[in-house]
Amino acid sequence: MVHTHPLREIARQAGVSEATVDRVLNRRGGVRAATAESVHQAVADLDRQRTQVRLTGRMFLVDLVMQAPQRFSSEVRAALETELPSLRPAVFRARFHLCETAPVAELVAVLDGIGRRGSQGVVLKAPDVPEIADAAARLVRAGIPVVTLVTDLPASGRQAYVGIDNRAAGATAAYLVGQWLRHDPGDVLVTLSRTSFRGEEERGEGFRAALDGRRAVVTLTETDGLDATMRERVAGVLDAHPGIRAVYSAGGGNVAILDAFDERRRECAVFVAHDLDADNTRLLRAGRISVVLHHDLAHDVRRAAHVIMQAHRALPGGILTWPSSIQVITPYNAPAHNPTDGLSGT
Repeated sequence: MVHTHPLREIARQAGVSEATVDRVLNRRGGVRAATAESVHQAVADLDRQRTQVRLTGRMFLVDLVMQAPQRFSSEVRAALETELPSLRPAVFRARFHLCETAPVAELVAVLDGIGRRGSQGVVLKAPDVPEIADAAARLVRAGIPVVTLVTDLPASGRQAYVGIDNRAAGATAAYLVGQWLRHDPGDVLVTLSRTSFRGEEERGEGFRAALDGRRAVVTLTETDGLDATMRERVAGVLDAHPGIRAVYSAGGGNVAILDAFDERRRECAVFVAHDLDADNTRLLRAGRISVVLHHDLAHDVRRAAHVIMQAHRALPGGILTWPSSIQVITPYNAPAHNPTDGLSGT
């Protein structure tokens, strides 16, 4: 058994003699199985405690860089600020670079500025375009870990992606729409904020692949998920496609989408949305949204922080990417309060 602890320290932890520890670790036999297990457990305990000692007082300054509607970036910011104290004995501080929409060059400048100033890690939600992927790769080469959130940039060399499996989320949405519209021939409107967000594009692909092929799917994109843009664009789509009876909103702007239906006195028989932000929570409780596909942002940002610590060798273990659980939230299992109610930033 590989270890670097003094025999005396292991013996004290296990409550046995140093000679017994030596016999167990060198596999000489003559020791009861329960005693040997105590010695191995003592080594494991000391390993974990060493990790805690290594973290005590260590500061990690991280940067959250997001292009997203304010309603969502506020939820992520609130989740991060809520989770930071739970990461003790390490001390985390965060800087925020949040925008609803921005030229690619502006996001590149933000990432390059972080590289010049220095950071212990970047949590990034941004379009998957070569310029941004290259800027993220420069950070990684400079020793600054990058973790992508919700939407991935696989060509950037990032340490890990945290968030749901977006294709599976889209397929889940298609399954739900198909069940609701089983005897209804209505068509479906799929809304994305931008196709350059890989996560949303994957949601749309998963939806189209899993949906009953008899239905027409109309895709609306390049809206940035903003209400002001979405209302007018959806109105035009509804005028052009009288058969639309359902919506899969992969990119937000749901108040505006429903307003467009209301203004035309059109029924939306099924509405599947993403994320329990304040707007969606209110619409779900009011029965305007059928179901919300949600994932635990607190879990995601905590996982991102752990990846950053692993990248700096402050936590043991290999860095792995695995998806968050997709939660199907209806009006009947919605939380009494949004987990970040009252905690959101600006």
